[in-house]
Amino acid sequence: MNKKMIMAIIGQADADSVLNALVAHKFPVTRISSTGGFLRRGSVTLFIGVDEGDLESALDVIRFACHSTPQPDEHRATIFVLGSAAFEHF
Repeated sequence: MNKKMIMAIIGQADADSVLNALVAHKFPVTRISSTGGFLRRGSVTLFIGVDEGDLESALDVIRFACHSTPQPDEHRATIFVLGSAAFEHF
């Protein structure tokens, strides 16, 4: 089965909610603190490795967990989906 890597840049206000929701749904996730370029606002970058068949479920969890009201010119999340030949847990 094909693997996908979701790289989700989440606003600070939604970071804990999204992380907790992903963990509750058993998605493996790594959190890295980051800062936006233009407005220099704090954010969190999440890396989530999923099977291709679980991709939409993971994206739905992220969408549902993002519930803050963004500031003007700000998004709740920016998501990139990357192909991955494999991932390994050991």
